[in-house]
Amino acid sequence: MLSHVIVEFEAQLWIWDARRDDSWNFVTLPAEASDDIRELTAGPRRGFGAVKVRVRLGTSTWATSIFPDSKTGCYVLPVKRPVRTAEGIEAGDTVTVKVEVL
Repeated sequence: MLSHVIVEFEAQLWIWDARRDDSWNFVTLPAEASDDIRELTAGPRRGFGAVKVRVRLGTSTWATSIFPDSKTGCYVLPVKRPVRTAEGIEAGDTVTVKVEVL
């Protein structure tokens, strides 16, 4: 059984269609990493299956949660406006992200 998951990946920043007016931006974790995280965190979880993580994107680091996406079967990571502003990124940009499950 896995005891710790840290994954670094590149992904495109996208806007959640259901909340387009609120400009909720996300990146999708790779399928293999999502499977590893699902295995590590198996069992009951709170809040939509959320998993607490520490994230590094560029020079920004923060603690947040990732959420399972029923359409892709992968986890998605929200990227808040202050991070996007600090890093000079917007929807459509490809970013390198490091995610550590807490």
